[in-house]
Formats: sequence, structure tokens, C-alpha cells
Amino acid sequence: MELIETAIEGVLIIEPKVFGDERGFFLETWNARTFAQAGLDLDFVQDNHSRSARGVLRGLHYQQPNPQGKLVRVTAGVVYDVAVDMRKSSPTFGKWVGVELSAANKRMFWMPPGIAHGFLSLEDGTDFLYKCTGYYDPSNEHSLLWNDPAIGVEWPLEGIEPQLSAKDEAGIPFASAVTFP
Repeated sequence: MELIETAIEGVLIIEPKVFGDERGFFLETWNARTFAQAGLDLDFVQDNHSRSARGVLRGLHYQQPNPQGKLVRVTAGVVYDVAVDMRKSSPTFGKWVGVELSAANKRMFWMPPGIAHGFLSLEDGTDFLYKCTGYYDPSNEHSLLWNDPAIGVEWPLEGIEPQLSAKDEAGIPFASAVTFP
């Protein structure tokens, strides 16, 4: 597998080795030994799976306290996936990075604890899978305002009217957000 660094420390694009022929393909999406050898000694406790129609925007979510690290990937469809650094001690505090994840490119995205996460589904029937290092606790969840100009995420919205949950419509601006040390 290849680890590709992003503009945010610790946030990585992961390109797995894909073995394929006319019959299809095979890839490892998780191997504790391989990831540990690459410097990602992770202990996942929860897997999640969501399906979204084109235009569904989920996020930007994070938990504080009890943050989750997330290893995410798409098994059907395409998303634009976004990570926002919520760690005050980080030189990239308040910065964001985005990457296209799709069933075709088979990329994964690793976000360590302290990162807010969200995605925009670019196709109907998009299946999004998350491996999490912490358990989901709704009492610790926070939602950043997805279109806060202080963050400036450049969502690929051409021809798309984003569909948001009530929670995401009520996201808070970055300036008022609970952060990490």
C-alpha cells in the first residue's frame, strides 16, 4: 500500500495494492500488521456503513471529548471527502483537505482523532464505509457549519443542491467550535 501525505499532519490518503484480472480484483482494506509497519498502529472498535443519494452532504462531524480516528472508503459510487483540523496545537489548525474517494479508485482516507469529517455524495447509491478507533457517543458529537467561510471548503457543488440533515443545517461556525488542545 502507498501512503500519501496531505496538507494536514496525520491525515493520509491510502492507496491499497489491487490485484486484478479479467475475473475481477482483490485488495486488503485492513491488515493490522501491514498498517502498523507503515506507522499506523490502530485499534478499531466500530465499523459503520452509510448509503447516500447524489447531493447528500454529511458533516462536518467530530466528537469532543472521546474523539474518533476514522479510516474511510467507498465501495459503490463517488464522494468528495473532507477533513478539517480541529487541533489547536497543530500548525494546520482550521485548515481543510479534500479527496475524491470512489469504488473505481479504491482509495482510503485516514483521519486521526481531532479531525472533523464530512463528505458529499456525487452519485446515487454511494456506499461509504468507516472504521472507527472510538465508539460513537452522540453526547460528544459536534457539527461544524459545512459552508463556513472561515474554513472555506471548496465543495464540488456544480449542478448539486446539497441535501443536509437538520443537525448539519444547524452546524456551528468554526469560531464558536469546541476544539482539541
